[in-house]
Amino acid sequence: MGGKKKSRKIYLEGKPKKLWNTQLLQEELQLMGEYGLRNKRELWKARSMLKLIVRRARSLLSMTAEERAPLELPFKERLYKMGFIDDVNIPLDRVLSLDVRAVLERRLQTIIVRRGLAKTPYEARQLIAHGHIAINGRRIRSSGFLVPRDLEDKISYAPNSPFASRAAPAAGQSS
Repeated sequence: MGGKKKSRKIYLEGKPKKLWNTQLLQEELQLMGEYGLRNKRELWKARSMLKLIVRRARSLLSMTAEERAPLELPFKERLYKMGFIDDVNIPLDRVLSLDVRAVLERRLQTIIVRRGLAKTPYEARQLIAHGHIAINGRRIRSSGFLVPRDLEDKISYAPNSPFASRAAPAAGQSS
């Protein structure tokens, strides 16, 4: 967001070009409800990140095979580590078909709901904001935190959270 004197938006093209596009407004509202987003700015940030990924993939595709070879694998490995793609060996064309849902699924708020630590995205957001969620023992207070693939199984309740004592017996019984 920049310094205090020089604030700037952290999404590229944020607002839609056509403000009253009914279909886009309904789609945004549906995504906000499904993923528990606070405002449309969070959705615009996800779209901006996706746009950067797609631009990079397009620039790689426009290169010759010799130029592309050393750059393609590290790019796909990074996307795999972040969890945006399921396999490193997919063709680069498939990266172009990524959706904003791929980015929204990697948010901490969404992963907590999918793992069953919270019932709804709104409850997950509140648990994160109040410091009840930790990754690898470290509290994370940002619901928009993009969880890498290697940290996904290390998400739990914070050690001194009142939820940690309630969840421990249930976790032991399910194993």
